[in-house]
Amino acid sequence: MYWLELSGEEDAFAAHEAASAAAGVELLAPGIARAGAAGPAVERLAYTRAAHEAIGRTEADVDAAVALLEAAGIDREGTVAVRARDVRGSSGVSTSDAERALGQVLVDRGFEVDLDAPDHTLRALFAAGRRPDHDAVAGADGEESSVAALGWVAREGRRDFAPKPTDRPFFQPGSMAPADARAYANLAGAAPGRRFLDPMCGTGGLAVEAGLVGAEAVGTDAQAKMVRGTRRNLREYVGGSDDPAWHVARGDATALPLRDDAVDGVAFDAPYGRQSKIATHDLADLVAGALAETARVAPQAVLVADRDWRSEARGAGWRVDATFERRVHRSLTRHVLTLTRE
Repeated sequence: MYWLELSGEEDAFAAHEAASAAAGVELLAPGIARAGAAGPAVERLAYTRAAHEAIGRTEADVDAAVALLEAAGIDREGTVAVRARDVRGSSGVSTSDAERALGQVLVDRGFEVDLDAPDHTLRALFAAGRRPDHDAVAGADGEESSVAALGWVAREGRRDFAPKPTDRPFFQPGSMAPADARAYANLAGAAPGRRFLDPMCGTGGLAVEAGLVGAEAVGTDAQAKMVRGTRRNLREYVGGSDDPAWHVARGDATALPLRDDAVDGVAFDAPYGRQSKIATHDLADLVAGALAETARVAPQAVLVADRDWRSEARGAGWRVDATFERRVHRSLTRHVLTLTRE
């Protein structure tokens, strides 16, 4: 078993993304989830800091954590360090007291402490508060929780995102933050050996993040300017023009130049309401048509938009697995749908 140390402020969304890379994910407390397995794919997640091989858990209290560690079997050799975290300041636990007390337990059991380059790092996560309420996420039941989770650091997130959009060779206002683009690509199944499509690629943020996790990235856009810009960004961050691991072309998202089941997953950021007409399509027709086409070419998808397109998704042949509302700023809340083809 592993403890997942989540990041960001949206635990249900973070846990849902984590489930794309880890098995049996369940929320335990603010910022903490557990998983039955956590392989190398965890390192590519946007909203998981690390995975820790579980020792055990108890209530969010230093004395209780010390008693847990004293009773635990430890089959490790070498130097150790202890790192404690009061998740979002929710538990009120003194992390320095926790590190000192837990470290003493390890010293008493014969371990040598090395704070600079330990062979093993014990992570102590303390959190208390109400879990979010979300039907699609195990453990997101709206109940109060108090947890101290002790584990050995096993995997840490690489956080190897592309630079923020304004620092890229090609930028347009409204570009998505790289951590969000990485999360949506992950939810769409982007991974080594898989082909990922963004049929409305814009500046290429989703395609870039899919490429950075090892997927073959495919992008289309109706505007030649966006196609050229996406190519520039992909060359900069994913690979050059010699035998590239990506492909970008001008195309209509409602009539994709792809065969059936040509890709493994799709994610796209639909135009927002302020753009009432896009090329030759009304917005509703564009989104519905793109949903129908993506259902033809892929078994799973993620749709990001400024409104709820669930009925259109179902009409296009998708099952809606989960929905999230993610506030970007005062005037924009993104609606995120994760979809599986019926």
